[in-house]
Amino acid sequence: MGQLNAGIVPVTQFQQNCTILFDMDDKRGVVVDPGGDIDKVLEVLKDNAIRAEAIWITHGHIDHAGGAMELKEALGIDIIGPHEADKPLLDNLENQGKRYGIVGSRDCVPDRFLTEGETVSFGGHVFEVLHCPGHAPGHVVYYNRAAKFAHVGDVLFRGSVGRTDLPGGDHATLIASIKDKLLPLGDDIGFICGHGPGGRFGEERRTNPFLT
Repeated sequence: MGQLNAGIVPVTQFQQNCTILFDMDDKRGVVVDPGGDIDKVLEVLKDNAIRAEAIWITHGHIDHAGGAMELKEALGIDIIGPHEADKPLLDNLENQGKRYGIVGSRDCVPDRFLTEGETVSFGGHVFEVLHCPGHAPGHVVYYNRAAKFAHVGDVLFRGSVGRTDLPGGDHATLIASIKDKLLPLGDDIGFICGHGPGGRFGEERRTNPFLT
């Protein structure tokens, strides 16, 4: 097993960080949150000889899951996640796409929903599943203990937190998810988020105005 690496492909007009997690040695990997622009995602996979084994979804918003079915069909791989509480969002992605002008978005049918405490893996890299509602009811975070890394989706951003004014959002629940499940993992945990640059939990604990 080689080193865990990550590449980011900004997709849709929301510039969502579709993330390709992969092993540096054998180039096995997964695609996290393919919200759209699937041709671009496929090109990056091909150019870097990465063999995607699955699609992992953090939550059911259009910019994170709108292109998942297209990528599934292109590669013949399973869609895993999020938590089943986001099924109503996943069932409404085509309508979300029309509302926001995202062409080609399709309702998403995961092959497997996830629950708190499960693990998912590829190439020997094991990720723990943390159910972190607040931004979306079924939002999950993927945490790799060995690499001290988490993909937090839209739960936490550098200097901010996920919006809670969308259906199913709740600010108090979101802050509790961050403080009770993410920050206790340790200050040295690095994270990639759904939009903008990532960071470390310790910096957010100390300086994020929503958490201090």
